[in-house]
Amino acid sequence: KVDPATRPSKGFGPRMICIHLAQTLRENIDDASLDLMNSWIDRCIQEIEQDFCKEDLAVVMETVSPTGHIINSFEGRLLNPGHAIEAAWFILHEAKYRGGDAHLVSLGIQMLDWMWQRGWDEEYGGLYSFRGLYDRPVQEPSHDMKYWWPHTEAIIATLLAYQLTGDERHAERFQMVHDWSRKHFADPQHGEWYGYLHRDGTPALHLKGNHWKGPYHLPRMQWYASQLIDGECR
Repeated sequence: KVDPATRPSKGFGPRMICIHLAQTLRENIDDASLDLMNSWIDRCIQEIEQDFCKEDLAVVMETVSPTGHIINSFEGRLLNPGHAIEAAWFILHEAKYRGGDAHLVSLGIQMLDWMWQRGWDEEYGGLYSFRGLYDRPVQEPSHDMKYWWPHTEAIIATLLAYQLTGDERHAERFQMVHDWSRKHFADPQHGEWYGYLHRDGTPALHLKGNHWKGPYHLPRMQWYASQLIDGECR
């Protein structure tokens, strides 16, 4: 799909996934590997902050050049609010693990704020699946649909942000995304969540699972959020 010789780039996804993978391994393996896991986390957070976070544009990029510059193409301008918000709570989780590390709290909150502003649909509510940098068009036909997983990640991110900062705007956003998700994704008759909604919040598909929507994002959100509320999450 991409020839690195003619279209060199690097993606946000592998870095954010590595952070959470290392955090999970750190909780479940022997202490001898702590330094290695921490070094993975440090390296990935540093690369995200240095290459993917663009303070002058208030945005977290999904794809950049190998040197961290913006690529002015459809792929390069594509924004994924759900990915960035998910990574924001990984970084906030790390801040909490490290005793409230102020720099990591600031970075995670910044990423959450930037991508909430770009991702939240002020007219219909919910988070867009994709946006375009510079408000340019995007080529994904589903760009204005509402997927289930960005909303589960936003529930965690806003709740964790409120716990770490006490800032009421995070509590307000938590209530917004929680209530919108319960109203539109949850099936009150048969349980579970629909995965894919039209922009106005009506189901695009009535199936509850497929190749992409498995038992991951929703139960993780329910477990992690309950731990936060109970004050037991490290």
